[in-house]
Amino acid sequence: MKKKLKIRGVAYGTTWRKQRKLWQAALSTLNPNPTDSCPLYLNYATVAALPCRVSRHNSPSAAHFITRLVRTCLPPGAHRCIVMVCEQPEVFASACALARAFPLFTHRSGASRRLEKKTVTVEFFLVGQDNGPVEVSTLQCLANATDGVRLAARIVDTPCNEMNTDTFLEEINKVGKELGIIPTIIRDEELKTRGFGGIYGVGKAALHPPALAVLSHTPDGATQTIAWVGKGIVYDTGGLSIKGKTTMPGMKRDCGGAAAVLGAFRAAIKQGFKDNLHAVLCLAENSVGPNATRPDDIHLLYSGKTVEINNTDAEGRLVLADGVSYACKDLGADIILDMATLTGAQGIATGKYHAAVLTNSAEWEAACVKAGRKCGDLVHPLVYCPELHFSEFTSAVADMKNSVADRDNSPSSCAGLFIASHIGFDWPGVWVHLDIAAPVHAVSVPTLHQPRLLLPSCPNRVPLWLWSCWPSSSETSVSVTQLPVRCPAQVSSSLGTEWLLCVTLPQPACPPQGALGPLSHPSPP
Repeated sequence: MKKKLKIRGVAYGTTWRKQRKLWQAALSTLNPNPTDSCPLYLNYATVAALPCRVSRHNSPSAAHFITRLVRTCLPPGAHRCIVMVCEQPEVFASACALARAFPLFTHRSGASRRLEKKTVTVEFFLVGQDNGPVEVSTLQCLANATDGVRLAARIVDTPCNEMNTDTFLEEINKVGKELGIIPTIIRDEELKTRGFGGIYGVGKAALHPPALAVLSHTPDGATQTIAWVGKGIVYDTGGLSIKGKTTMPGMKRDCGGAAAVLGAFRAAIKQGFKDNLHAVLCLAENSVGPNATRPDDIHLLYSGKTVEINNTDAEGRLVLADGVSYACKDLGADIILDMATLTGAQGIATGKYHAAVLTNSAEWEAACVKAGRKCGDLVHPLVYCPELHFSEFTSAVADMKNSVADRDNSPSSCAGLFIASHIGFDWPGVWVHLDIAAPVHAVSVPTLHQPRLLLPSCPNRVPLWLWSCWPSSSETSVSVTQLPVRCPAQVSSSLGTEWLLCVTLPQPACPPQGALGPLSHPSPP
C-alpha cells in the first residue's frame, strides 16, 4: 500500500514502511518540556508534541500550549494544514486554542497589499474512546464558538481610535441583526437622567459618549433568566488618577469583558440557548478632560447607593455596578455573571493564564473551574468573604468609596465585592464575577485568515475544520492532501501524548469537495 504526499505540486511516492520509519524517527527526537517540535520533509512539515501530563489546575487539552505551538511551528506558505490528534473531550478546547492563533485584526501594510489569500486547514483525528467521525452538530458548535472567540479578539485588538464606543455599538447592532434582536441602548445624557451615575461618570469626559447596550434573548418555555454583564472600557487612561507611560499601553484591551460577553452571547444563541439570556454591555472611555470625574466627587449609582471617588482609575467596578443593578432590577435575572479586566492584582492572585472567579455560590465556583478546564479558558477561585473585606470601602460621607484602603488585603476580591454590593450580599440569586485582567493580554500574532467550514468527501475520514480567505474568483481554493494520519495516531496513542502536524500544501487548483459557505451560514452536507 502506497501513499503520496504532494509538496508544492511535486508528488513524491513513499511506501507506508518508509513513512512509518520517518515518523518514528521524528517522534524519538521529541521531548516536550513543555512542548517540542521536529521538522519533516525538508521543513515542509513539522510535528510537535504536547505535554503528556498536566496538573489538576490545567486543562487536559493543554490548550495554551496548542496556541503557542501553532504560532511558532506552522511552516511558511499560503496554504497550510494542521492535523490535531486528541481525544473527543479535548476537541472543543483544542478548536478554541487553534482559533486564538489566527486573529482577524491587523493593520500591517504588507497584509493589505498581499494578493494571494491564505488558507489553514485543521483536521481533527480522534483517538481513544468515542473516536468516530465528528457529528455535524459538533462541527456547528465548534464553528459558533470559534467565531465568538475571534470576534472578541478582534474587538480587543482594535485600538480606540477605531474601536470607540460608537464603533462598539455598531458591533453590537451587527450581532443583534444577525440574531434577529434589536438592542436596547441607553446613551449619554439619558444615562444621567435615568440614574446610571457609574457609567455616565466614567465616560462623560470622552469625545464619544458612554452607553449601556442590552441584547435580550427571550425564547418561549424559558425557566430562568440569566444576565451576562461585560465591562466595556474602550480605553482606560486612568482618568485624572492617570496611568504612567509604562502601564497605559495595552489599555485598548480594557473592553475585554464586554467583547467576551458579546462573542459568547452570539455563540450561545446560535446554539439554540433555551433560557432567557441578556448581554448587558457597559461602554465608556475613561478619558481626561474638563468634564472628567475628580477624586472626591460623589456619584449616585443605579442601585441607589452613593459612591465617593477616591481613585478614578478604579472605574470598571463603577460601570459594572450599574450593569448588575440593571440586570437585577429591570431584567429580573436569577443568575448574574459579570466579566471584566478589573484589577492588576488578578494577575498576581491567579496568574497570567487563570481568570479569577468570585461568587456567592460554592456550586457555581466549582462549575466555573470545571468549565474552564473543559474549554481551555482556565479559572481559579478568589476568597469570598464580604464580612472581612468590604470594610475596605468605608466612606465618611457616602455609602462607600470606590477603591480600597489597604491594597494588601485581597484587592481583587474586594473589587468584586464592590460590584456585588450593588445587588446586595443577601440577594437570593447567583452572582458570579470573573476577572480576566491578565488572560486578556494573551494576544496572538495578527493574520488574515477568515473562517470556512469543510466536511469530508470520504465517509471514512474525520471532518475537517477550515480557516480560509477565499479569493473573489470561485475557480481557486485549496486542494487538501490526504495525509497518512493513521500511523502517527497509533504511535501517538502509545506515547500518551497529543500532537500537531503542520504541513505546507500545494498551490490551489480546485475547490475541495464538501466545502461549505461561511461558518455563520452553514448547512448540512
